[in-house]
Amino acid sequence: MPKSAIGIALAYTLSLWNRLNGYLLDGKYEIDNNLIENSIRPVALGRKNYLFAGSHDAAQRTAMLYSFLGSCKMNDVEPLAWLKDILTRLPDYKVNKLHELLPISRTSLE
Repeated sequence: MPKSAIGIALAYTLSLWNRLNGYLLDGKYEIDNNLIENSIRPVALGRKNYLFAGSHDAAQRTAMLYSFLGSCKMNDVEPLAWLKDILTRLPDYKVNKLHELLPISRTSLE
């Protein structure tokens, strides 16, 4: 019966038949989006945590730290080593050259 649970499920499957065939014929497609969801989970959790940062300024500083650490991860830079390095160099660094301290791997610049 079309209105039964199995009928609804079959109608749904048939409406997505072309996409399903694309998945079956091309091995680069994933069956689900778990990898994407796992990669954005820290952002979603952080967004909820910012509500309890104490103040708007504290939330902005926390968001900047998340961004720096996310940049480290994206550029294969070890976060603790990067933090130790910049915190020792920062007091004597020229303000107009602070961009040089960003967590960008040397291989991505070559």
